[in-house]
Amino acid sequence: MGIKSVAVFSDEDTRSVHVKRADEAYNIGPAAATESYLNMKRIIEIAKQSGSDAIHPGYGFLSENEGFAKTCKKNGIIFIGPGSEAMEVTGDKMKCKEVMKEAGVPLVPGSDGVVENLDEAVAIAKDSGFPVLLKSAFGGGGRGIRLAKNEKELRQEYEMASAESKAAFGKAALYVEKCLEGIRHIEYQLIRDTHGNSRHLFERECSIQRRHQKLIEMSPSPVLDAKTRNKIGEIAVRAVDAVDYVNAGTAEFLRDNKGNFYFIEINSRLQVEHPVTEFVTGLDLVKLQISIAQGEKIPFKQEDLELRGAAIECRINAEDPFNEFSPSVGLVPSCNLPYGPGVRVDSYLYPGCTVSGYYDSLVAKLITWGNHFEEARSRMINALNEFEVEGVNTTIPLYKTIMKEEHFIRGELSTDYLERYAIMDKLLKDTKGLSSQTQVPALAALLLYSEFMRTPSDKRVEVGTSGQMSSWNRQRGNC
Repeated sequence: MGIKSVAVFSDEDTRSVHVKRADEAYNIGPAAATESYLNMKRIIEIAKQSGSDAIHPGYGFLSENEGFAKTCKKNGIIFIGPGSEAMEVTGDKMKCKEVMKEAGVPLVPGSDGVVENLDEAVAIAKDSGFPVLLKSAFGGGGRGIRLAKNEKELRQEYEMASAESKAAFGKAALYVEKCLEGIRHIEYQLIRDTHGNSRHLFERECSIQRRHQKLIEMSPSPVLDAKTRNKIGEIAVRAVDAVDYVNAGTAEFLRDNKGNFYFIEINSRLQVEHPVTEFVTGLDLVKLQISIAQGEKIPFKQEDLELRGAAIECRINAEDPFNEFSPSVGLVPSCNLPYGPGVRVDSYLYPGCTVSGYYDSLVAKLITWGNHFEEARSRMINALNEFEVEGVNTTIPLYKTIMKEEHFIRGELSTDYLERYAIMDKLLKDTKGLSSQTQVPALAALLLYSEFMRTPSDKRVEVGTSGQMSSWNRQRGNC
């Protein structure tokens, strides 16, 4: 698009790939997120110092913070995302449910608002029917959720859920929601411009989860036909119109085993799994975000969109699936990223990088596309076999097992897929319980580390092309 890019980085991310690839890069503070990536004042200072017109918040940290959106607007900087007013509504699940109810969007049975005390929660749970979920009104990313199968469990979980909510989000507001068993989690990618034009970009199925955290996403969903896809897509559009949403976002739904859909929330940001939608639509969502933030109209009509082929994404986390998914951090002396037709890897991994313990465990997104599901799945199997990461454990072995698992192949998915089909037992059987971590000599690791990257200064780093390793060689890991 011919737009100059400015990156920010913490002390922990000094050697990150994005620092080298940006036109300019600025140190933003210490490793702790509260002192760097969550430091609004410092971010605005750098935006002004670099002459930036806009800020893209990514999909973490301040991406759904209405206070940051307000701060950007106050300082004359475009926030590439929804306005603070819409974000305030979507970030407050109770306000959002109220708006959706008025708009005729189907909701999961439960409390109409935040419950005042334990007794009220028990009464609502009895009315809705157990099992129920206790949820933080300000939660997200699977956090702040507790399951209660009966009244005794509800009474036990209530105080813990309140404390967890307060610790994670600063507020102890809880609501009760009927727990629908055997459900599928299906979301719709949405885009809306400043002229009131809304489009849905079809669905993504993200039912394979662990502790409410998504592991695998795909499009199209194996249970949606064209008629249902359009029907739920229209409801999703109605949802974003109801909150006057602008830019990219996602409406999330639960589907029960009878085919009923229930709205649960709007994620007011770009999502980790957006490449899945990019593959099946041929659209660049970040480019669309920037264009809309500039005041441009969406350049296509709903009827112009066509769902093409199938795509699958596996979230590669630095966690040990053989040890209760414990975090795995440290030096990565060597890695090999897969490539080829229909294969995409979004990652900060390179030979000599370090997986930090300060931030999220996600180290790569592996996405494959095919003319149909089977082709996408076959490419994913090949890509997972090619994907090698030394020095830390990853979830790659788990995905190798899932891709060949009979229920996954048949599209028999649900949010309790891992437990329902004893996937972890199948993983242990497939691998004989061996850890995926590979040890390498320390000296070789240090040589790779020092040879691959130059250390930028603490201040502004002008990044040019002279003397730099090409993106192709860096991506292939050819030091």
